[in-house]
Amino acid sequence: MITTKNFDAIVVGAGFGGLYMLKKLRDEQGLKVRVFDKAGGVGGTWYWNRYPGALSDTETCVYCYSWDKELLQEMEITTRYITQPQVLKYLETVADRHELRPDIQFNTGITQAHFNEATNLWEMGTDTGESYTAKFIVTALGLLSATNIPKIKGLETFQGEWHHTGSWPQGVQFEGKRVGVIGTGSTGTQVITAIAPLVEHLTVFQRSPQYSVPVGNGPVSQEYVDNIKKNYEKIWEQVKNSVVAFGFEESTVSAMSLSDEARQAVFQKAWENGGGFRFMFETFCDIATDEQANKAAQDFIRAKIAEIVKDPETAGKLTPHDLYAKRPLCDSGYYAIFNRPNVSLVDVKANPITEINPTGVKTADRVEHELDMLIFATGFDAVDGNYTKIDIRGRKGLTIQDHWKAGPTSYLGVANVNYPNMFMVLGPNGPFTNLPPSIETQVEWISDLIQETNAKNLKTVEPTPEAEACWTKTCQDIANMTLFPKAESWIFGANIPGKTNTVYFYLAGLGAYRQQLTEVRNQGYQGFQFQ
Repeated sequence: MITTKNFDAIVVGAGFGGLYMLKKLRDEQGLKVRVFDKAGGVGGTWYWNRYPGALSDTETCVYCYSWDKELLQEMEITTRYITQPQVLKYLETVADRHELRPDIQFNTGITQAHFNEATNLWEMGTDTGESYTAKFIVTALGLLSATNIPKIKGLETFQGEWHHTGSWPQGVQFEGKRVGVIGTGSTGTQVITAIAPLVEHLTVFQRSPQYSVPVGNGPVSQEYVDNIKKNYEKIWEQVKNSVVAFGFEESTVSAMSLSDEARQAVFQKAWENGGGFRFMFETFCDIATDEQANKAAQDFIRAKIAEIVKDPETAGKLTPHDLYAKRPLCDSGYYAIFNRPNVSLVDVKANPITEINPTGVKTADRVEHELDMLIFATGFDAVDGNYTKIDIRGRKGLTIQDHWKAGPTSYLGVANVNYPNMFMVLGPNGPFTNLPPSIETQVEWISDLIQETNAKNLKTVEPTPEAEACWTKTCQDIANMTLFPKAESWIFGANIPGKTNTVYFYLAGLGAYRQQLTEVRNQGYQGFQFQ
């Protein structure tokens, strides 16, 4: 007989969101909380994404929590941008420092969550056969964690080794091997740049050429670190009231208000300084909204590609001609990699992959690219991908797949109608920003709402249908003020065949989002219904 264990709250995921949610609910509200994670340790996305070159494009000093003031002062800041091993070490430190591990159950995935309307409890099942109930569930599943492996004929016949960057095993060796990489987004550019000097030959299978700028990473001085730690209060105040929350002041200058020469100088300075979000948002205020400004940025990056890549044919394949309106990328020498004699580029939009066979990849031109290893840097089924892999059922047995059949929705990025007492960290239509500050914002707000519900002895809280529909329209309207919907991108679900192409983010920025949350709370949690 299966024994059901009862908790006040169950949290799914032990990354930035899950760890902080556990601390808030357990330590500040005294709730009985259990966290579940499929991984063998804390870290969330950063536990799985251990591929060579894995790096956050957020600067180290703001890719962390702001709430632990002492840890901010003790934290090691050795490089401008933070690498995967550094992020993982930081989150492990947080888990140990605040004694979070005893309330986390690792190597356990949640397979189902059903709301029982008779008891007003969530009934949960795990892949280990255990059963749980809880009044509240908080999903901290991560935006980018449900791996996307494209369906390519013959993959199962490949006799070499293959890996997805989002589920990277330890001990992968590259020396002396012929390696193929499918995908050239943020992850792809990182892994390609990192392994090119190690492999015998690298074949890059590119579907869409990318606009990318240098990351500008490197060691930092003690003076740099001291200045950050002395000014952390101001830094976090700026971050939480900014648009992208990356720790820099966004520009208020229109690109076309300057002469061509002055505009080029601004772009050149940003290129030398590094940073993808800095290049898009610190240079000018309208690259993401005005087509002329956007074209100026496009032209600058295209000229850099032509300057860096020596072979004109390869440079042509690497040069994008669409809008510069996807997630802004940055790299550690990506374009220069294609000057190496052991690197070749295959344009699979012009010359598609037809199949994978035992010895490699075959393309439409009948060329067989012989490989010892194949790496899928094909990204994620972003935002809702991990939700739809769990059997989540709300009122009247409504599945999350049915609720989101026209595309994932939410109220404020944190809750859904018909799913009482279920809250999401980084749910659909949350803010498009540096993630830790947005995660903190949502965790704190959700925690306050749970406290309010319990303090008033209420059974359930969920949004109204009208509030959810209104928030979805708000996010659509804001997105339509930008150029982002005009580019094919995972930001709108375009990377997954058959997935609804719709709005997945609130694009007005973290400062505006925090104002929205404050206004809803100050008006007695307007848009929510309590029982």
